[in-house]
Formats: sequence, structure tokens, C-alpha cells
Amino acid sequence: MRFSQLFARTLRENPAEADTVSHQLLVRGGFVHQLAAGIYSYLPLGWRVLRKIETIIRQEMDAAGGQELGMPVLHPVELWEETGRHLAFGDIVFNIKDRKGHSLLLGPTHEEVVTSLARRWIKSYRDLPFLLYQIQTKFRDEPRPRGGLLRVREFPMKDAYSFHADSQSLDETYKRMAQAYKNIFNRCGLPTLMVEADSGAIGGKDSHEFMVTAPSGEDTIIYCPEGDYSANAEKAESVKEQADKGAPLAMEDVATPGMKSIEEVAGFLKIPPKKTLKAVFYVAGANLVFALIRGDLDVNETKLRNLFKGAELRLATDEEIRAAGIEPGYASPIGIKGVKIVADISITNGSNFVAGANRKDAHIKNVNYPRDFSVDIITDISTAKEGEGCPRCGQPLKATRGIEAGHIFKLETAISGKMGVNFLDKDGISQTVIMGCYGIGVGRLLAAAVEYGNDERGIIWPPPIAPYQIYLVGLSLDQPQVASAADKLYAELQAAGFEILFDDRPETAGVKFNDADLLGIPIRLTVSPRTIKGGVVEVKLRRGKESQMIPAGVLVERLRELLKP
Repeated sequence: MRFSQLFARTLRENPAEADTVSHQLLVRGGFVHQLAAGIYSYLPLGWRVLRKIETIIRQEMDAAGGQELGMPVLHPVELWEETGRHLAFGDIVFNIKDRKGHSLLLGPTHEEVVTSLARRWIKSYRDLPFLLYQIQTKFRDEPRPRGGLLRVREFPMKDAYSFHADSQSLDETYKRMAQAYKNIFNRCGLPTLMVEADSGAIGGKDSHEFMVTAPSGEDTIIYCPEGDYSANAEKAESVKEQADKGAPLAMEDVATPGMKSIEEVAGFLKIPPKKTLKAVFYVAGANLVFALIRGDLDVNETKLRNLFKGAELRLATDEEIRAAGIEPGYASPIGIKGVKIVADISITNGSNFVAGANRKDAHIKNVNYPRDFSVDIITDISTAKEGEGCPRCGQPLKATRGIEAGHIFKLETAISGKMGVNFLDKDGISQTVIMGCYGIGVGRLLAAAVEYGNDERGIIWPPPIAPYQIYLVGLSLDQPQVASAADKLYAELQAAGFEILFDDRPETAGVKFNDADLLGIPIRLTVSPRTIKGGVVEVKLRRGKESQMIPAGVLVERLRELLKP
């Protein structure tokens, strides 16, 4: 492709609305164009990258036993009502009506559609297992699209679904898909961490995310540098610092005028926050929930939400708290009736805590569980933090930011059970089909590659997914000898099978070199009066600092070596 004919335009300055490195560079390099918030066109350069990623995905999915199909974007809402997930997804779903008033939605994911297909197909254990996948456009009405391609409302996604007669078969496919995902990301030049994850609205049993570490990532990864434990902060567990645990003392009222927050109370009483109990109130569905946790910790709302089977969870207002007979800022678990209390296990890790007295300007010292109060549920609802102990080895945990590039789920019977997908086993007994689900955001993977591979000059594409392998620069093309040599080299390299972007524009060397760096193509070749005179071609790797002169006679051989994985 000649640059003079390329449908692209580079920009010198970052767009004002771009808030991540990938957003800035993909717009500046002419890879994407924003149509509206969270809605993008892939321009020819970006489309080439996307298709290369898709090719790698297809190869690895086929090698893992997948069969590609295509499913509709338009979904009858009745299908989603079978599983109830139209409520779990909530406002993120685009809802529409056809001319006859029938309700449809634009598919945010395809579990219901593929499961409806499978239940017409599956009759016997002999029909199982099988693995289906597609690369399809998804739609999600994100409340805050951000980061260019990282959080959008319309996006290409590879989603795959497996169907099994038993959990052992699912486990085998799950391991095979995990390896396929590792292969995909490695071939795309992206190191990833496989971390434990929350299944969210997708549902099911276990799930793992594949994270590309990057400062712009929306997710926090908690991991152990000394072991193999890693998890999304939504899911992560940790060993908390031990609070002093002495013999229970008699409860004692204490005046705390105007002291509401944990920091204020702890400072006023000259105690560490870990010696207090924090009360946080939520509304889950229509019910008030009292979340009780040690004062130095934070409630993990994802863990709490999972206890209520995906019911909408929000912070309660002061009015809602008072309506239950509880004083905001001074709430106490002692004597509470008619309110579900969910306590973190940290309340057992210590003694003689300070808690609210449920009246203004007062707290109670020496509160102990279970002597002084009871709870409905006691479990882990805390947010794991850097520095806390690894749940497997006890060593200090670390935290980093990450971009979710892929997510795999053991759905088990979360979808198939609700949709009545059954089969007859070897004994002729009806059983529920067991499912797995496996997704990769293709556009997000493209953006993650830029977040991972860049410098102050522009993008650094991994060779397997770069839009072109070689960026050919012709300098002084107004000289017939140079123009002829550059054209000849362009034709020879194309004939040898290389993907070439030939910068044949009447621009200065500075403009061409800057654009070469911005676009991030792995190898830059330069033809100039000087190189022609010396019988060489100037070769520079995008990842390198120095260029080298390679004799024209061995150039093709050297380029093949440089482009080897």
C-alpha cells in the first residue's frame, strides 16, 4: 500500500477527549474514528490489526476443537426472560421494539441464543460434548464509555460455548480453553496474568480473567509475588492483620460528640481503626442490609451483591436507615431487629471493639461477637489490599492495574437449568446439560496491545498483529534515480510476500520518520541518495534505537530473520 493512497491521516497532537494512551495513539495514527460516545469506526489500518487478531483467535479456537457459527444480534426478549438475566444486566441492555410492538434487545452476549439452539440439538449423551464459537458484534449501553476501545457500547467479541454431560468433561474443556487463550495472547505478543474472577451477570461457578497489566486498566489485580495466587480485587481474598484479642471486657458507653466516621471515632478515643466496627447500609432489592466489618477494612460490594443472587445493590440513604429505627453515623449491631446483618469474618479477628450506640454522639466500648450481638450471615465481604497476607502462603500481597483481555466461565447449569436443556444419559435418565462460556473482547485486545506497547514516539506493535510488517521510506523522491530504486524495492518485497506500507508522499524526512514511529510498524526501511550510492538499505527496528545498513543483495533474507516470532 502506498501511503499517498491510504485512507488515513496522522495527527501531531493528542485529541482533547482521549483519556488513555491507546485512545490517543489510535486516533492520532488514523486507526480508528469516533462516531459518538463509545462508538468507533475501524479505519483501514485499524481494521488490518483487528483481522489479524481474529485470524489468530480462529486458528487457536479451531485447534481446540471449536466450530465457528454465526448468531443473530437481535434477540427476542422472551428468551432472556427464561433466565431472568434481562434484570441482572439491567440498563446496560439496548431494548428496542419492532413495527408490531414486539420487544427485542441488541445482544450484549449470546448465552441464551446459543442455549436455545443447543436444546433443539441435544437429545442424548451421544450428542455431547461440543464447542461452538463466533466473532460477533455486541452491544452494551455503558453508562460511562471511556478509554477509546477499552470501554465502548458496540464492540467485536469472540464468544464460545461448550456443552457437556458432566463436570469432568467441562473441566477438561475449561483447561483446554485456558491454554488456547494463553496461546492467543502469546501469539499477539501480549503477556497476561490468569486471575481468579467474579462471574458477575454471566453467572455460574468458577471463572478466570486474562489480564494485561497496564496503568490505564480498570481492574485491580491482587497477586502474590512469592506464589501462584492472583485474583481480581472483586474476587480476591487475603489474610488480615490481627487485631488485639484479649479477654472480653464489660461493655461501656462513651460519649463521642459529633464523631461519626471511623477516623473521627478512632482519633477521639485514641485507638487504631482496627479496634472499631464499621456499619455500612445497603438496599438489596427492596431490603435494607446492615454490612458490618472491621473499621480498617472496606466492604467489597461485588462479594456482598453475590450473596443476594445479583439483586440490585445500592447504598441506603439516611432516611431509609432512620426508617428502620437506626441512627446514621452511630449505628450499632446490638439490639437490631428486622434488618438483615451481614458481617465480615474480620469481626472474629479481635475483641473489645468500639461500635455505635445507635443514638447520637455515643458509642459503646468492649463490644464482642457473639457475646453481645448476633448476625444473619458471617462471611468474607472485605476488599483485599496490597500488603495483606496471601491466603495460600501468608506472604504480603501486591497490587497492580490490569486490562481484561479475556474471561472464561464454568457456567455449570446456571443457564441450561433455567432453559430446560436436558439429555438422556447412558441409563436413560434425564439430566441437565452442563455448560462453559469463553469470551475475548477483540477490540479491547487491540487497545490493550497499544497500552502495553508504546513509547514517547508512538505505538510499538508486536509483529504478528502489526498492520504492516515494513514501513518503506523514500527520501528525495523527486530524484528519478531514488524514485526508481524505491519503486523497485517496493515491488520486490511485495513479490517476496512482505506486507509493505510505502511512504511515497512528498514530505520531509522528519515527517516520514515521525509517522513511522507513530504507526508502530516493526521495521522501517529507508531508500535515499546515500543508500543507493552505497548499495545498501537503511534498516531500523521500531523497538531499537540504532539503524543498520544492510546490503541490498541479502535484504530479503535478513528481513525474514528479523520478523521471526
